Amino acid sequence: MRKPILFCLMGLGMAACTSHKTTENQLNELNMLIGTYTNGTSHGIYTFRFNQQTGQSLALDSFALPNPSFLIPSADGTHVYAVSEMNDSTAALSALDFDKQSGRLSLANTLPTQGEDPCHVSTNGKLVLTANYSGGSLSVFSLKTDGSLDTLAVRFNGSTGGPNPERQPVPHIHCSQFSPDGKYVFATDFSADRLLRFPVMADGKGLQPADAAFGIEADSGPRHLTFSADGKHAYLISELSGKVTVFAYENGKLEQQQSIVADHISARGSADIHLSPDSRFLYASNRLKDDGIAIFAVQADGTLAPAGYQKTGIHPRNFNLTPNGKYLLVACRDSNIIQVYERDVESGLLTDTRQDIRIDKPVCIQFVP
Repeated sequence: MRKPILFCLMGLGMAACTSHKTTENQLNELNMLIGTYTNGTSHGIYTFRFNQQTGQSLALDSFALPNPSFLIPSADGTHVYAVSEMNDSTAALSALDFDKQSGRLSLANTLPTQGEDPCHVSTNGKLVLTANYSGGSLSVFSLKTDGSLDTLAVRFNGSTGGPNPERQPVPHIHCSQFSPDGKYVFATDFSADRLLRFPVMADGKGLQPADAAFGIEADSGPRHLTFSADGKHAYLISELSGKVTVFAYENGKLEQQQSIVADHISARGSADIHLSPDSRFLYASNRLKDDGIAIFAVQADGTLAPAGYQKTGIHPRNFNLTPNGKYLLVACRDSNIIQVYERDVESGLLTDTRQDIRIDKPVCIQFVP
């Protein structure tokens, strides 16, 4: 009688171990969405399964869409909003439904942005915003309850005023971000060297016109903005000056604390900026010369100290970190690869794992747990 009982207990133990491993694998497996430029061999958005413990990836599916250079998933990962960065009236925003099990995308609907070259998307779950670079505007879309696009509710224009006659002669809006408290949207007014603040309506379903502007150094070309996890600081990377500006944030107000160089050779092509999930390090990408990622340690007061520099493939327009902070992935547009770097959590430094994902003209990386 003992043997059958022992057998059953062993069987239960094995089942428990198997279940535990399955749960761990499920926690480590992320869906990864890759946006591309489609003037080469890529044809749209590509989906992968990415393991944030091993750094390995598995191709799942793809969806044809012209120039989806930036995209963002909804908070629950069931919808994806992607621009079509076109320099004419075909510039558009698409809402897609996303099956997290299969990695398949299906089109819900598409609306024109009415602004050329949309290059960034943000959402609060009730609105979707596109920053239209050549159009010099911010398009505000309302959403239906099923996650599809409702209407282009309003469009706000940027301005000029910067001193650079080649890069700042006309308005450019490059990105927009909702503040951590959800009360405001901040947009980078590239050609005016400032950040614009738009109040979010109380129900979260609309934006009011800009009610404040926060200037930075002339000839900076503000590009991308990110907020700290505790909501107390904002970090801005400027394309032309190659500097990171640190702001203290409170109740809609930005107070400049520091300006520190990320691009030491004045390549004038700084691009993206992200904080590590543990908030201990900040990373900023540089293009055009000495392409790579500048690494900064975040101090107790939110200011930055240089920590290192990681050279990358050519033209690292966008990069992202896995939710567990173990890996940093870089979309190297002109090397036609996504590089997978392992991150040292103590030093912030990066090591190339040589697990490149080969894809033509990758320009945006997003994760969906």
